[in-house]
Amino acid sequence: MLSGVSHTLRGLLDDLQAAANLRPGQMVVVGASSSEVQGQRIGTATSLAVGEAIVDTVLAWATELGLTVAFQCCEHLNRALVVSRSTAVARNLEEVSAVPVPGAGGAVAATAYFRLEDACLVRAVQADAGIDIGDTFIGMHLKPVVVPVRGRTRELGAAHVTMARTRPPLIGGARAVYDVETARQRLQGV
Repeated sequence: MLSGVSHTLRGLLDDLQAAANLRPGQMVVVGASSSEVQGQRIGTATSLAVGEAIVDTVLAWATELGLTVAFQCCEHLNRALVVSRSTAVARNLEEVSAVPVPGAGGAVAATAYFRLEDACLVRAVQADAGIDIGDTFIGMHLKPVVVPVRGRTRELGAAHVTMARTRPPLIGGARAVYDVETARQRLQGV
């Protein structure tokens, strides 16, 4: 099962990258319930093995792309996020005091805490994209404006999966131009 989780998750992450066109330094938020992946109700069947498969897959993918990752804790830690301390400092994120464990933070967040170098918890982030595995509700940690991303599958194990990217808000009204090619054409009088 774990190799299937890793394989499917890698495909979903590649779909997210294809849709979001993430650049090095951008942040992805990950919310995941190991219980839901196993077909159980969120918070009832925590699995460190599933947590490890998810975290290791996400970190390998993010490292290849030069991305920063924030792993969301469960509601018992107010959906705080695990990040590296260097990320918290560089992004001026508000640190909070807790160490996630299964049952209070979740298997994914607990694994991330011990996989990331000098990890800490922060209250909130504004990520550029995200993946939600098991309806953990990552929306509060995404920048506005959120755009849904459809992946090759809508499930990881038995968990429902949603993904999203963000885009800057459109401003300027009817006269505004939002893409570079149209702007070039207007400049050339086309």
